[in-house]
Amino acid sequence: MNVMDNKNEFKPYIPANKIVPEFTVTSVLIGIILAVVFGAANAYLGLLVGMTISASIPAAVISMGIIRIILRRDSILENNLVQTIGSAGESLAAGAIFTLPALFLWAKEGKMDYPSILTIFLIALFGGILGVCFMVPLRQALIVEEHGTLPFPEGTACAEVLLAGEEGGSKAGAVFSGLGIAAFYKLVADGLKLFPSEIGYAFKGYAGSQIGIQVLPSLAGVGFICGPKISSYMLAGGALSWFVLMPAIALFGADATIYPGTETISAILADPEQGPGGLWTNYIKYIGAGAVAAGGVISLIKTFPLIIRTFKQAVSSMGKKHQDKNVLRTQQDLPMSVLLILIAAIVILIWLIPTFPVNPIGSLIIVIFGFFFATVSSRMVGLIGSSNNPVSGMAIATIIIATVLLKVTGTDGVTGMVGAIAIGGVICIIAAIAGDTSQDLKTGFIVGATPKKQQIGEMIGVVVSAAAIGGVLYLLNEAWGYGTDQIPAAQATMMKMLVEGIMEANLPWALILIGVCIAIVVEILKVPVMPFAVGMYLPFSLSAGIMAGGAVRWIVERVKGSDEEKKERADRGVLFTSGLIAGEGIMGIVLAVLAVAGVDGKIVLPFSLPQIGSLIIFVVLLFGLFKLCMKKNK
Repeated sequence: MNVMDNKNEFKPYIPANKIVPEFTVTSVLIGIILAVVFGAANAYLGLLVGMTISASIPAAVISMGIIRIILRRDSILENNLVQTIGSAGESLAAGAIFTLPALFLWAKEGKMDYPSILTIFLIALFGGILGVCFMVPLRQALIVEEHGTLPFPEGTACAEVLLAGEEGGSKAGAVFSGLGIAAFYKLVADGLKLFPSEIGYAFKGYAGSQIGIQVLPSLAGVGFICGPKISSYMLAGGALSWFVLMPAIALFGADATIYPGTETISAILADPEQGPGGLWTNYIKYIGAGAVAAGGVISLIKTFPLIIRTFKQAVSSMGKKHQDKNVLRTQQDLPMSVLLILIAAIVILIWLIPTFPVNPIGSLIIVIFGFFFATVSSRMVGLIGSSNNPVSGMAIATIIIATVLLKVTGTDGVTGMVGAIAIGGVICIIAAIAGDTSQDLKTGFIVGATPKKQQIGEMIGVVVSAAAIGGVLYLLNEAWGYGTDQIPAAQATMMKMLVEGIMEANLPWALILIGVCIAIVVEILKVPVMPFAVGMYLPFSLSAGIMAGGAVRWIVERVKGSDEEKKERADRGVLFTSGLIAGEGIMGIVLAVLAVAGVDGKIVLPFSLPQIGSLIIFVVLLFGLFKLCMKKNK
């Protein structure tokens, strides 16, 4: 690591004086396709489970499979550009789905018209372009100056995958096999209805509680990638909600009608269409929202010294090396003049477009907040990776501040609520894209890419993904609707509750404060708040499915072997489960198309397996994942 620790001595894989194919028609086209595919798949996944997965490694592996194996071309920098463009789709989707479905929920309630495709496109585009622009001046400080200090775990792992290019065929095979298996599994379970994708049992003697599991490949994939610790924190949060809080509500409030519910607790439990799930809908969502909001604020407070330090570094490095025309190829960034023009144009457009109900000062404040959170996000990705980046926490803080400011300045009602979500959406996407860009630039730094070409590639990915995300959001809403069992849209539902609660002063503050207090206690116990809080908010069955994947990872890591063998097992598992997640996401989009077209009911089989059949099939899938991880390399 001595060489790695000294930025002046570090030599990238492709030297700065060597020119190889990089920004080609092939790499751009493949990158665009993967940006749309991974964007759509992650939008579905994020709306289902409340989190997304990094698309950089699977995109890099698929790229190697196409460019190296099929097209017989050999260029590591082309593959790197593909993953740069492709991963932008996932990051933009992550930022969009945490906020924008709130607009659809209000439209469903009749409070406003459905947002136009153009509105969604502009929010996503502005946030994405600003995220890239804000990250560029940070590259020197975070990527170059702190090489060897900031680990950038996922960016470094992606570089390792690219450097092991000769293994690209087998690695690509793991991704594609996972993709195919999950797509077929999802089609059979939720398309043909051969077996139920969720099984559950309500305890009669313990009113209000219900145990269950969603037997979906994507959940097993998320659990494996996150690992047993994060999975167990989510399961613990779910257990607290479904086996402590809900039975307590049922026990103490049986004959009471508690706001925001409109029926007695007993009536909710007796209703076959609601049951324990009705308690979750009416009460636990608010407690979970309080916990998630508190978790977001706590994570920001804990990282505040880091935020200040990063901000100072960013400001001091902005003018460095950007004016030097003789700079090395591997140190070339987009000119500051271009970045400033783009930022200024977006500031003016945010002010002029009615979607954002702000004056010029308000527009400038959005950009300042955006740069602030871009620095936070980029640093956090460097420390803990993009999968653990608290983007939704930053969005929560932004939305609360934006809602209060809009209300105080006289922009209230529906206009203020839409404005708060639009502002929160832009800043959430800024944070997500800035984090992704920093990760991609780290990969490029190691392999010897041209930063300027990567930054242009990231913007291409942003534009394409922004154009596609509106259609995806409309499609999923038409198929199933947000806030349903199929797509709970946890973060967006919570954002909606916070905004309208502040604007209309009708939040059930007692429930929210219970969640806040639980989050504080959990933090005192040194348990990571966000996964615990998300587990509280989501259905227990979903957390149980994630825990199943985490359990497989736990077993794999404890089977005897060398450190290298254990790493190879985990890597195979991560690639395969990335394919599982992408495959289910893609098939989820296909099923949504069929649902909108009205043909989904015509492909249902005349028979179905009982719940035990679902469990057996899921166990077989988990066992297959274990066997694949344990397979010896030839």
